[in-house]
Amino acid sequence: MIPRVAFVVIAVFWVTMNVLLWRQEYGSHSSEEPVPAALVWRKILTAPDASSLSIFQDGERSGFCELSTSVETEMAKLDEDKLPPEGVATRAGYQIRLNGNTSLGDFTNRLRFDGRMSFYSNRRWRELNLKLSSHTASVEIHSVATNQTVQLKIINEARVVEREIPFADLADPNAVLRDVAGSFGGGFMGLMDMNFLPQESAALTRPVVWEAFRDRLRIGGEPVSVYRVETHMLDYSIVIYTSTLGEILRVELPGGFVATLDIWNKP
Repeated sequence: MIPRVAFVVIAVFWVTMNVLLWRQEYGSHSSEEPVPAALVWRKILTAPDASSLSIFQDGERSGFCELSTSVETEMAKLDEDKLPPEGVATRAGYQIRLNGNTSLGDFTNRLRFDGRMSFYSNRRWRELNLKLSSHTASVEIHSVATNQTVQLKIINEARVVEREIPFADLADPNAVLRDVAGSFGGGFMGLMDMNFLPQESAALTRPVVWEAFRDRLRIGGEPVSVYRVETHMLDYSIVIYTSTLGEILRVELPGGFVATLDIWNKP
């Protein structure tokens, strides 16, 4: 199981870091009403309610996750009969936290994840902490923007591997995978000949470009006004629907994964 977990984790890690390092402002579709991406991003970071989602893979429920913000945490502490103070949770910056668990294909153990990302008051990312674990292994990722490096730590029952990866090396994630796989040997060796991402430098370094739109999404049979943000990465699509207050309503990911609000019975 360890080889496959590492394979998935490094792929997710590479995508996440590319989003953070190369996130850009957006274009538009002429047939829809575009909105500034910064507007939607700001609403997500300041959402007053946590987003509790069920995870489905190919239509079958596989787990759950919850995303919360520092603003939501602060709002929960306030007296509901009083107005919140101006600038709540923004003076020191923002924070979002994601935690949950899911089954992954034919893995026999569930994959648990716990992530925290903090931002400056201008909404530029500051620090990332992510831990993924199963019954037999765990992977920890830590990065501080100003250090321009990522700390990667993989632990299983027999060995611990730690790497400090410069941001520049993220342009060749296959080399990172081979380095980690070679450190374990055994079952990992088969991964060393596996290129899970394209080798063309243009494909690997192309900026991640998101687009944001006003849209309508059916909730309980009724169309509701929402924001939709989407991008295409390495021929895969990622689509996120949020409420007008920034609550995550639905996420569509590669591999047949869909996350929806718990109140929905199906994706």
